[in-house]
Amino acid sequence: MKRYAASNETAVDGIDFAVRDRECFGFLGPNGAGKTTTMSMISCRVHRTAGELTVLGLDPEERPREIKAAIGVVPQENFPDFMLNVEENLLIHANYFGIDKTDARNRTRELLEFVQLQDRGNWHVQNLSGGMKRRLLIARALINRPSLLVLDEPTTGLDPQARHLVWERLRDLKRRGVTLIITTHYMEEAAQLCDRLVIMHRGKILVEGSPQELISTHVAPEVVELTAVDLAPLEKAVAARGLDSERAGDRLIAHTDDAETLLKELGAARIDYESALVRPAGLEDVFLKLTGRRLEE
Repeated sequence: MKRYAASNETAVDGIDFAVRDRECFGFLGPNGAGKTTTMSMISCRVHRTAGELTVLGLDPEERPREIKAAIGVVPQENFPDFMLNVEENLLIHANYFGIDKTDARNRTRELLEFVQLQDRGNWHVQNLSGGMKRRLLIARALINRPSLLVLDEPTTGLDPQARHLVWERLRDLKRRGVTLIITTHYMEEAAQLCDRLVIMHRGKILVEGSPQELISTHVAPEVVELTAVDLAPLEKAVAARGLDSERAGDRLIAHTDDAETLLKELGAARIDYESALVRPAGLEDVFLKLTGRRLEE
């Protein structure tokens, strides 16, 4: 649990989870759900208020230095040292871990190649694109050869090419035996990377499982998005067939096992609609069903 005394806010409220060795474990949730606070407690940057927490078998309250020496952290914000060039960022970070100069230089060369920044070593950080800065932070987090890598929204703000490169590198790390813990707002990212994940809301864990388990458990396999000037007749017709639906602006979103049959029955009943989009259900449908469509800030 984490409660902030100044605001009397409970940011993380009695959650319970365990991360398995060599898996990618994800946290999904709207802003303010408690994801970043949870990551900060894992990485020894925030003290818990109550409860138990072990990281690599160690208590962050009792042995934070040992934990910090064994993990890598990629924070939400891009904050490499802007006064240094790319290589210097890694070399100075290596110094914090007592890595000797020869090993640090070899490791820096390997990591810049790994994140495809090998031709940017002498560039100052302010000249890098957003994607390059994220990749530099990942390289920096790996300088101490961590067995656990904690990543808070690792691809936020990246273009699709940079995002896919980061995904490739994270999958490669998992194949090498590194355990990954990530937070993300991208449902595709969670589906691509996570072996298991939790969805958090208002400081609590709502559900836990693999992406496919969550989809098959909480939503029907197909989604029909219907648009109409008046959604009420559609909503009534869908409900009469025992199907779940919800409004989203000018759309009615219906969950069904058989989209083709639903559309045929609506046509036969002469229920008017302007357009219909049929797609497979995904993590976003689970997320919105459990946390709601209303924006919370």
